[in-house]
Amino acid sequence: MMSDLAGFRVAAAAFTTVTAYATVPTPLYPLYQAADDFPVPVVTFIFTAFAVGVVCSLFLIGHISDWAGRRRMSAIALLVSALAAIIFIAWNSVPGLIVARFVDGVSVGILSAAATAHLAELRQRARPAETPVIAASVAGAANLGGLALGPLVGGLFAEFAPDPLELPHIVFLALFVAAALVMRHVPETVDTSQAPPRYRPQRLAFPPLSRAAFAAASIGAAASFALFALFTSLAPTFLHVTFHVSDHLLDGATVFAVFGAAAIAQLLLVRVAQRAQLLIAIGCFVVGLVSIAAGALIPALALFIGGGIVAGSGAGIMFRSAIATASGLASGDRRGEALALLFLIAYGGLVAPVLLVGLSLPFVSETTVLLVFSAAVLVATVGAGLAMRRHALQGGPPPDRRTG
Repeated sequence: MMSDLAGFRVAAAAFTTVTAYATVPTPLYPLYQAADDFPVPVVTFIFTAFAVGVVCSLFLIGHISDWAGRRRMSAIALLVSALAAIIFIAWNSVPGLIVARFVDGVSVGILSAAATAHLAELRQRARPAETPVIAASVAGAANLGGLALGPLVGGLFAEFAPDPLELPHIVFLALFVAAALVMRHVPETVDTSQAPPRYRPQRLAFPPLSRAAFAAASIGAAASFALFALFTSLAPTFLHVTFHVSDHLLDGATVFAVFGAAAIAQLLLVRVAQRAQLLIAIGCFVVGLVSIAAGALIPALALFIGGGIVAGSGAGIMFRSAIATASGLASGDRRGEALALLFLIAYGGLVAPVLLVGLSLPFVSETTVLLVFSAAVLVATVGAGLAMRRHALQGGPPPDRRTG
C-alpha cells in the first residue's frame, strides 16, 4: 500500500484523466458531423447525454463512497470510462455517440464527489497542519484542468492523427485500465468494515449548518458549469460558422484556454481570502461575458476567445470557492453526500442551458442564442458571488474550516 501523499497524487491524476476524456470529443464533433451528416443541434443533444449521465450518476451513486469507500468507487469510475471508450470505438454513429457520452457522464458523476472527498481526506492525513483549501484547490484544478486538457488532446488527434475518431479512445482506454490497477494500491480513507446502510438515492437536502450558504455555492457552481458548457458543446460551431475557422486544433485550443484559465486561477489565488476571490470572480465574469458577446457581434475572434479566458478564470475561482464552502459546511461522514449534491446541481448547469440552446438554434441565430445565454449566466454568477461573499462577511465558515 502506498503512502497517503503518493495516494493523493495518484487520485488527482486519475481524476484529471477521467475529466480530460469528458472533453476530448469537443473538437471531434465537426468530424463526426461530416462522417454521419447530422445538423448542429444534434451536437447539443449528444453533449446533453453526457450531462444527463453525470446528473443521474450523482443522484443514484455519487454519495455512496461515504460507506462503500473512496478507492473502490474511484476504480469503478475508471472502468466505466473504459466502457465508454469501447462504445466510442465500436459504435460511432449518432445513437452510439449518445450512449457513449451518457456512459462517460456516469463515470464522471461517480468520480466527482468520491475523488474530491478522497483528496481532502488523504491530504489531511498526510499533512494534518495544512489548510484544507490546498486539497480543495487541487481537486478543483484536477477537475477543471482535466476538462481543459481534453479538447487540446482531441484537437491534436483531429489535426494530426491518422484515425482521430478511434485513436484517442484507444489511448484513453489503455490509460483507464492502467489507472484502475494502480488505484487498488491507494489508501482507503473510509471505514468499510461496517455493514453498509440501506441504499437510497442521493438525499436532496442542504447541510443543516447553513442552507443559504450552500444554496449560493450551488448556484455559483451551476452558473460556472453553464459557461463551460457553452465552450465544450458549441465553441467549434461558433468558430466555424461565425468566425469561419476550420482548424480543429484551434477548436481544442480555445476550449483548453478557457478551462486552463479556470484551473490556473484556482491555483494562483489559493492563499487569497475568499471574499477577495469572489470579488475577482465577479469582475472576471462581467468583463469576460461582455467581451464574449461583443466578440460575437462585431465579430472579433480575439475578443471572443479573450472574453472566454477571462470569464473562465472567474468560473474557476467561483467553482473552487463553492467546493470549499460545501466541504466546510458538511460533517466528515456526510462530506461525500454534500459534495455529490453540489456536483449534482453544478452539472445541472450543463444540462438545461445546453438543451435549451439546442432547441433554440433551428429558430434563432447563433449570435442571439449566445447573447441570451451570456446574460443569464452573468445574472446568476453575480448574484451567487455576492451571496457567498455576504455569508463570508457575516462570519460564516471560512473555506479552511476543519470538519469531521
